[in-house]
Amino acid sequence: MAKSKTFDPDKLVLTKPEILGFCDRVLAKWNKNPTKNVNNILAMNAVKASIIWTDDESLKAIWSEIIAWTFDLLYENAMAQDNEEWANVMKKLNKK
Repeated sequence: MAKSKTFDPDKLVLTKPEILGFCDRVLAKWNKNPTKNVNNILAMNAVKASIIWTDDESLKAIWSEIIAWTFDLLYENAMAQDNEEWANVMKKLNKK
């Protein structure tokens, strides 16, 4: 992983091989039960193919957006659940 002197949590610094390595780890997990995960495996292989074919600048733009939106999605997902204790924690985090 490339080291940066300034910290930007939304900026992708992982390399294409590192992202593909992540995909391979997920595939290895799903391949332990391929019958159950056949659709997931097919979809992840499509994701891998798109990563391989995408130029580095587009890959950084796309994955930077994914990273930036991940926290929003986690927050929205937590708020949509019926667990009041978790929702209160997330509300506090959102106010910071």
